[in-house]
Amino acid sequence: MIPYQTATIPVTVFNQNCSLIWEPGSRQAAIIDPGGEPGRIIDAINRLNLKVELILLTHGHLDHAGGAKALKGVVDAARLAAGQEPVPLLGPDVRDLFLLDTIEAQASHFGMTGLRNVHPDRFLVEGEVIELGQLRFEVLHTPGHTPGHVVFVERQIRLSFVGDTLFHGGIGRTDFGYGDYDALITAIRDKLMPLGDDMEFVCGHGPGSTIGVERASNPALQGNL
Repeated sequence: MIPYQTATIPVTVFNQNCSLIWEPGSRQAAIIDPGGEPGRIIDAINRLNLKVELILLTHGHLDHAGGAKALKGVVDAARLAAGQEPVPLLGPDVRDLFLLDTIEAQASHFGMTGLRNVHPDRFLVEGEVIELGQLRFEVLHTPGHTPGHVVFVERQIRLSFVGDTLFHGGIGRTDFGYGDYDALITAIRDKLMPLGDDMEFVCGHGPGSTIGVERASNPALQGNL
């Protein structure tokens, strides 16, 4: 088994799970869905003595991507001072560009400040593999909650980061104008369920779970698989 460690930092009033994953030896780390409160995330990075090599976004909602631009700015300043290249900000699928372009408007609707529109260095497409040391994150496109939602699957360590696609006991909302319930169920059935019952996942809000537990007991999935 490849050694790794993780930490979760709930951010914003939505208690969105910003995730850190790193290799204990090298301390090389990825940040997944820095939705806000970049200072808290930086404090955790410094406390854990991590070297941020990747910032990844599952989708374009403000609570998952609103802190990405400020966080990247802080990380880049430290990397440039050390003679390193800026940290790559990757994802989601390009079909969420309209959401990334309107984070500040989304935040204003909720009376929130400090969240910023953001453009990734590169959008992601299904089938790509993102490397972090020995870790290999496969990108799967899971539309429905948003059109460009992606998840990150590490098959070697049996761990996935699924954003707001699947939850412990629930699934992502699809009652937005761009939501698609049928697409979400299809993505869960055809892309997440085949990962295997032992596949653990970290979701965007609340506790994680396994594919097996959700297959057997998630009320939103019964009769849909």
